[in-house]
Amino acid sequence: MNFALILFVLLVASGVLWALDHFVASKRRAVGAKSPWWVEYGASFFPVILVVFCLRSFVVEPFKIPSGSMIPTLLVGDFILVNKWTYGIRLPVINKKVIAVNEPKRGDVMVFRFPGDPSLDYIKRVVGLPGDKVEYLDKKLTINGKAMPQQPAGDYLHADRLYYSPRFIEKLGEVEHNIIVENEAPAFVSQITQYPFRENCTYTSRGVSCTVPAGHYFMMGDNRDGSFDSRGWGFVPEANIVGKAFFIWFNFSDLKRIGSFH
Repeated sequence: MNFALILFVLLVASGVLWALDHFVASKRRAVGAKSPWWVEYGASFFPVILVVFCLRSFVVEPFKIPSGSMIPTLLVGDFILVNKWTYGIRLPVINKKVIAVNEPKRGDVMVFRFPGDPSLDYIKRVVGLPGDKVEYLDKKLTINGKAMPQQPAGDYLHADRLYYSPRFIEKLGEVEHNIIVENEAPAFVSQITQYPFRENCTYTSRGVSCTVPAGHYFMMGDNRDGSFDSRGWGFVPEANIVGKAFFIWFNFSDLKRIGSFH
């Protein structure tokens, strides 16, 4: 369901009713006369819908984390806020950028429209920028020939299934963040689809090596062996960017989750 489109339709419909009442119907009503039902249930909602639409389209948008691909940074059930303007001002519904602001940085947690089905929103971490050569071989990340720093950080407890995964602190650009890597999982990419610029990637038993095309980004989940990401479905076009995730505002299972994250 395209909520942005539904909200836009409601905005237009209520706006038309508001304009009819404000410029036409209200001038014909007797002083003190009760407003008709279409004003009470239509035009009166226009200011509220307008504020919600503007906030959601240009400032912040809420999302709920549906999967464990970003564990341990983000957990299933986290409600997060996404900054809609930091990567540029975009027209609602069609998502076309009209004002450039900043470009995504390596290490950002970004929400985007899934290239394989733009009706779906995905969230991953920006690993490769346009022109980068990204290699994930033997579960080690290398960018442009330089290994990304990675330090052991103890084990991570999956509370829902009561088992531990090796946790590491990885540094991408200026961002230090936690990742988990399953030692027993195979190094090769098990799920690969056909995607644009597929020729930019080479798959082996050790993993994958890709050169990021211009105007695209290479995304990976922090749960390295539990994430279906650019390793399997390719690159994210700039046109698919939704915004930068920056704050957990609620989690029904754990109120201590509320706060900012890296």
